[in-house]
Amino acid sequence: MSRIGFIGTGHIAAPMARFLARTGHDIIVSERNAEVAAALAETCGATVAPNQAVLDRAEVVFLCLRPQIAKAVLSGLTFQSGQRIVSVMAGISLADLGRLCAPARDITLTIPLGFLEQGGCPLPACPDGDLLERLFAPENPVIAVPDEHAFTLHFAICAMVPGLLDLIATGADWLAAETGDPEMAEFYTSQLVSGFLATIGRAPGTLAQERDALATEGSISLRMTRALQSGGAHDALRAALDGIGADLTGG
Repeated sequence: MSRIGFIGTGHIAAPMARFLARTGHDIIVSERNAEVAAALAETCGATVAPNQAVLDRAEVVFLCLRPQIAKAVLSGLTFQSGQRIVSVMAGISLADLGRLCAPARDITLTIPLGFLEQGGCPLPACPDGDLLERLFAPENPVIAVPDEHAFTLHFAICAMVPGLLDLIATGADWLAAETGDPEMAEFYTSQLVSGFLATIGRAPGTLAQERDALATEGSISLRMTRALQSGGAHDALRAALDGIGADLTGG
């Protein structure tokens, strides 16, 4: 098992640290978020240390800083040549990380979400997924994305998730208003969507096939899909993804 350090200890680092501690790794977390760090020390035996002490002791280092402060924090630290670095920070390129983390050269980019701790979180990995496979699979599928530009666009898809949750919440609110039972309405709506998505396969085109199987001619499902299309929901989503993607890639 490995000694794994976290620079930046917040809502992204915590579920990864708990998952890795549960699978037998030694965890060292930075002091940057004292409350989260203390909770990790209590619940999974993590060691809490200053940033440089984390780097001095860890074989694998996860960089989980807010992108706007990452360069300032990392430029004051000394990395080791043999360390393996994993960055979860949007907008910090491999080239920038190569300069900031020198002499360490083994650097991987990924995008974890909070439910990684329970499994089922897809982890895009750039330029390869070997280290993430060892640490997080098979509970969490690792998807190698060798091209950095393509990898960065996966952050835009992550930004789509709260938009979809917002849309689902609107549906739950409608049901609550009609039935007078908000708790039941939210539970039913969320479980309906999550349960259906849990059965979706991985073959290309599956989403469209499942949509078409439900939205057959004359059905209320087809009425819903056509209403969203004619109402501009899909155009708004594409426009948002285009804008976010351009911001992330500088395009």
